[in-house]
Amino acid sequence: MPELPPVEYAVAVERYLAASGLGAGSRRIYRIALNTWAWALADRPAPTGPERRRARPPVLPLALLDHPGAATRLRTAATRRAAATDPRTLNRELSTLRAAVTWWRAQGWIDTDPTTALRPRPLPGTGPAPLTPAELRALLTLRAPLREQTLWHLLHESGAAIETVLALNADDLDLRHRRTRPSAAPLQWQTGTARLLPLLLAGRTTGPLFLTDRRAPASTPAPDRCPHTGHARLSYRRAAELFTTLTRPLSPTTPWTLRQLRPNDTGPGHSARGR
Repeated sequence: MPELPPVEYAVAVERYLAASGLGAGSRRIYRIALNTWAWALADRPAPTGPERRRARPPVLPLALLDHPGAATRLRTAATRRAAATDPRTLNRELSTLRAAVTWWRAQGWIDTDPTTALRPRPLPGTGPAPLTPAELRALLTLRAPLREQTLWHLLHESGAAIETVLALNADDLDLRHRRTRPSAAPLQWQTGTARLLPLLLAGRTTGPLFLTDRRAPASTPAPDRCPHTGHARLSYRRAAELFTTLTRPLSPTTPWTLRQLRPNDTGPGHSARGR
């Protein structure tokens, strides 16, 4: 018997997180972000600081997202949130809400998308500049392992944050249409990534997209372990180390960082080429 659509927003949040394939830590962060927007839908200011993580969000129907005033309430909440947190965190929370709304609409639980007018906040220009076209050409033709070349192409072509890309699973990908499925953060890619992804997957249909070279320790959570190979999800730290090592010949004096692959660094979870 098919599962009935949820009535409450909080129940819809839990179903989205259960289907996301995220690890326990990531689900907790996503839950806090989505609960924050529940206060906005109830037209009430969200708690801030440590109280934000402990506060019980208001109970409200998921159908409030279809209310004509939902978009205005969310814009007002985003403005308030911008005054209380840094742009990178706010952009991540906005991206989390967009991904959840996309998934809920795909399930037929809501009809409209009240997040369409929400835009990422600009970030201070404190980080290194994006790689130049010449530097990118040198990087993307570098003799490097398939996993690294696929990761670099996907980061550049999607414009997504490294954390978002490393959280992807094999079954999040719609290879035919060069995009992620509704259950994942919305990403699109181009020819280079489309050519490499099938080679990287090599028949894998579930489990983390990017894997370590070694088998996962026994303590690794199931969502972060490949059921086919037993290898673990590649971490940001390891991906960054490999990038620095492999690209050192291209920039001996000033090491490059993975975040320089993005045309504009708009914060974790944001894709510069959304659906």
